[in-house]
Amino acid sequence: MADVIADPETDPRATFVVDPGRVRALTRRVVASGPELTTHSPMTGAPLATFATSTAADVVEALGRARAAQRRWAEVPVAERARWLLTLHDLVLDRQGELLDLVQLESGKARAHAFEEVADCALVCRYYARRGRALLAPERHLGVFPVITRSTEHHRPHGVVGIVSPWNYPLSLSVTDALPALVAGNAVVLRPDPQGTLTALAAVGLMVEAGLPEGLVQVVLGPGEPTGQAVVDHADYMCFTGSTATGRTVAAAAGRRLVGASLELGGKNTVYVAADADLRRAVPGVLRACFASAGQLCVSAERLVVHEAVADAFLARFLDAVGRMRLSTDLHWGADMGSLVGPAQLARVLGHVDDAVAHGARVLTGGAHRPDIGPYVVEPTVLEGVTREMACRDEETFGPVVALYRVGSDDEAVALANDTEYGLNASVWTRDVARGRALAARIQAGTVNVNEAYAAAWGSIGSPMGGMKASGLGRRHGREGILKYTESQNVTVQGLVNVGDAPGLAGEAYGRGLTRALRVLKAVGLP
Repeated sequence: MADVIADPETDPRATFVVDPGRVRALTRRVVASGPELTTHSPMTGAPLATFATSTAADVVEALGRARAAQRRWAEVPVAERARWLLTLHDLVLDRQGELLDLVQLESGKARAHAFEEVADCALVCRYYARRGRALLAPERHLGVFPVITRSTEHHRPHGVVGIVSPWNYPLSLSVTDALPALVAGNAVVLRPDPQGTLTALAAVGLMVEAGLPEGLVQVVLGPGEPTGQAVVDHADYMCFTGSTATGRTVAAAAGRRLVGASLELGGKNTVYVAADADLRRAVPGVLRACFASAGQLCVSAERLVVHEAVADAFLARFLDAVGRMRLSTDLHWGADMGSLVGPAQLARVLGHVDDAVAHGARVLTGGAHRPDIGPYVVEPTVLEGVTREMACRDEETFGPVVALYRVGSDDEAVALANDTEYGLNASVWTRDVARGRALAARIQAGTVNVNEAYAAAWGSIGSPMGGMKASGLGRRHGREGILKYTESQNVTVQGLVNVGDAPGLAGEAYGRGLTRALRVLKAVGLP
């Protein structure tokens, strides 16, 4: 990426990590008149970019622009609304170098984990480009009187969808929720987390380059208050990804306005290594489940449950693998884990580790801050002896910390997996796929992977992804991932006779005739 200054700490020209000219080009579409905000890269702590923020009035203006564009867009045939996604698919793959740099510079994650975001965008583009028209097609339903009653369900766009996206997946979560909303005929007002601003803006630029009409995606920048809150207060539908605490606030605001909301929230996810697990597969899989994106992944595992029959053998291999992980804050391939996003996350992670140790937990490996690698790097950490008195037992750490629990049965493992207010993701490792499916059915989580960490369920775009319990409402991906951006409208045409007015029948005679008809419909097996 030519605009990235290689070493902002030693290069005297390096005021910012990303060239200000590139930042100006990226922010040209933003509706913003508020105070400036400067972000910093977790890779070095150096200033990343400065940009103006959006006031509540700016958000209202952006929503007005989006509404004007949406009225025209809704008249475009669905096939045309989806066609540009295939071009975007190729652009994302072709321009991945710049996107990977921006994702790393803003989130701190390793390049391999940044690539997951590129791949995710391509998958979502292809799925809704190929399936969008069929998913949104009008659906015929059985009328009250077969043949002479014709009922059709249509899917009408909400209007303007507000998307408030987080910093941890700045490319994937700013783009992939917007794509089905646009195919469904909506416009979008996007408020990316300030720490994910440049990545989101680069992605929106690619969307326009791919053929999306200007104006359909409006971007506003700034913190949750006032910027994000203004989006929540005015959009026709809300899509939010973030913490459960903030999600409750978003849901309450949407509820007061009687508008819909889709919320993917926190998790306290479990990976279970069963007694018959193939340890050669399980060890690298569990490593990724726990430490991908430095644990700053909503579906990553923070509870490692291992059957006592294989616990010692698994742990010997697993701890060795953790100890050999390559930590780096460089913009290149080869690292196994990168950095936390900033000082607040560093304090939370180290605070959870210190609290656990103070209450009697043991650090089996890791646990140290590594400023020699990067200002916010923490070693991948495995704890044992975690109890309810410790914050990391039930609270989401959102960092590279996992607690080990030994169990004597599948029942005990399932009970522990379900002993949390959250229900987002889980992972089961077993040689017996039927056993894995049966265990998955008993775990209260929106997605459960068998012999995989999280990518199999997440990447199966035709299937829904979301949380149970305090992990959220609604789903992304698949049929639900696009229909949530629509209102169902029932248009029914009645032929030949009126429902309440049969020729030659009135009053009690009408009632007797309709009773006979209802009995016949039941007898012939109609629903």
